Parts: sequence; structure tokens; C-alpha cells
Amino acid sequence: MSAVMSQSPISKDAKLAPTELAQLVREHQADIWRYLRYLGATPSDADDLTQETFLAVARANFIEQSPPQTAAYLRTAARNQLLMARRREKHQINTVELATAEQVWSTLVPDTGTAGLFAALADCLEKLEGRALAVIDGFYRDRRSREELAHEMRMKPDGVKTLLRRTREVLRNCIEKRTES
Repeated sequence: MSAVMSQSPISKDAKLAPTELAQLVREHQADIWRYLRYLGATPSDADDLTQETFLAVARANFIEQSPPQTAAYLRTAARNQLLMARRREKHQINTVELATAEQVWSTLVPDTGTAGLFAALADCLEKLEGRALAVIDGFYRDRRSREELAHEMRMKPDGVKTLLRRTREVLRNCIEKRTES
């Protein structure tokens, strides 16, 4: 049993209200789905396992504690759902690899969830100017190809590729600085 499970925020006397459960799902569903995909679930399996995770949490009389404890508990519940599904399918799973994956995930993704990352991204995008802003907007928001952007910006496609790579690195560094504090 993991350390997270032994400190789980569960009480036998309390039960989540439907509105509280709905709020929990709204806040954590995307993170749990991404976590399951990270662990190797297919998109459709991740859909099913995410739903099963929240059903299991509702049945367990979960009480929300701090955001990091809640995120860790939900990841553990999701990992357990994945393990149970794989056992039903008679697939062997290396639990050491799952534990390692959890360590990497918790290092890379803050327990505040992706909402904090999206807020940091929005702040960092506001700081972009000129060609960097134009290439990010054109490529991600407008879904235009590098060749189209190169023609419009009077650049070579490889120049657009380099500009995208450098701008993503600037955004990554900015997001990391914002989420560390």
C-alpha cells in the first residue's frame, strides 16, 4: 500500500454531496485522464477509467483535503482502476514502472492541476510580441501550416520551425518560473 493511500482523506462517516462530486470532477477530470494516458491507457480506456475513478471516489466517502492531497489521492485511485482493468484483461503490469511513472508525473505536474499551468501559459503568452506571437497564434490558434506561416511572414519553413521551437522554449521557461513560486 502506498504512502498516499495510508494518508488518504477518507472518512467512513462523511459522504460527498452531488454538487461537491461534480465540482471535484470538473476540477480534476482532465488531469486524471492525462495521467491515465501517461500510464499507457488508450484514449477510450482513459475515458472509461476516469469515470470509474470518480465513481470509486464517490463510493469511498471521500473528503477533500488540501489540493496536493486530493490530487495524489485521485491519481492513486486512477492507477488502481488501471491495475484492476489490466488484471481483468489478464495483462501483466510492472508495478515498479507505475511507481516510477508516478514519481515522474508528480515532479513534472504540480498538484494544483493543469488549471494553474493554463493560467501561467496565459500570462506568458501575454508577454510575447512580434514574430514570436504571430507564429504561435498562427500555428496553434489558427491551425496554419509552417509553410503558410513562412509565406506570410516572408520566412523559410525551416525558419518558422526554428522560431516555433525557440518560442516554445521561452514559454516553457516562463511557465516553470510562474509555477515554482
